[in-house]
Amino acid sequence: QGQLVESGGGSVQAGGSLRLSCEASTSIFTFNAMGWYRQAPGKQRVWVATITSGGRTNYEDSVKGRFTISRDTPKNTVYLQMNGLKPEDTAVYYCTAATGPLSGMNYWGKGTLVTVSS
Repeated sequence: QGQLVESGGGSVQAGGSLRLSCEASTSIFTFNAMGWYRQAPGKQRVWVATITSGGRTNYEDSVKGRFTISRDTPKNTVYLQMNGLKPEDTAVYYCTAATGPLSGMNYWGKGTLVTVSS
């Protein structure tokens, strides 16, 4: 248990949209927070978005207004809707989860690749 499985990555043209999904093997209600990170080739892994157990969301500045994190608790799934994609969004996207308020993100998926062409 505790596995996170991402899906929905792919290759799109600039301005296009994708919806990433992250399905957990346990109820996402048990997590203090869930979110998404991404890592571009040769770059550091960086935070993208977070949703807390209370439904509060937060976003990295470059994706504000374009990306939306949401959840479907009965399906144990968190989504990242990505609109207005840009080439600089190209990265492997990782789903994460925190088991407590002080744990940090201590569950990680294996990632799904998003490629945006100009």
